[in-house]
Amino acid sequence: GEVITWFASKWGPFIANTIMKNTLGQVKSGFNIREIMDNKKIFLVNLSKGRLGDINANLLGMIFVMKFQQAAMSRQDIPEDQRQDFCLYVDEFQNFATESFESILSEARKYKLNLIVANQFMTQLTEKIREALLGNVGTIVCGRIGVTDAEIMQKAFTPVFTAEDLHNQPNFHAIATVMMYNMPTSPFTMRLLPPMGESNEELMRRMRTYALSRYGRPRAEVEA
Repeated sequence: GEVITWFASKWGPFIANTIMKNTLGQVKSGFNIREIMDNKKIFLVNLSKGRLGDINANLLGMIFVMKFQQAAMSRQDIPEDQRQDFCLYVDEFQNFATESFESILSEARKYKLNLIVANQFMTQLTEKIREALLGNVGTIVCGRIGVTDAEIMQKAFTPVFTAEDLHNQPNFHAIATVMMYNMPTSPFTMRLLPPMGESNEELMRRMRTYALSRYGRPRAEVEA
């Protein structure tokens, strides 16, 4: 335990800084965000704080969010009916919730950028971001939440559900309101699926190898 702790404290920042330098220090990006969006590709970004550190993970997350926003806005060069839907999933949303998200929430929809954000506590967000979310998001799915959050969120589900209903939900249940045909539905309860399937380490290894061979560059070449 002491050896692992010493290694993490001594070498953790070095490894994180090396990753950041090699990621941000390249002359040319290894991928094109606009091309990913227009061709229905899957782009996964692992922003593990344990590997990158809090500051680095948040910085990279905010950079990627802005890059996706810019790529979506650049779609003005093609007719709206030809724009492909692209879903941007942002977990632990509070870490990347800058004020630029307000423009994404209000403007990106017409560029077919569908934003799915998730976080645990509404109090993690600034009041300005909270109001932007509640005012612009069409579909809200809310699991069991604390008393403070329940008081904030109940206005999205009144008069059908109260703060007490939001606070007392069982596991794998949620209260939701969905945007359909440009109109929000009446709030309803839904049962969520429990975790399904099993991880496949061999498949993950093959996918990682394929992605590296196609989009990656040798570290020595990048550092040079």
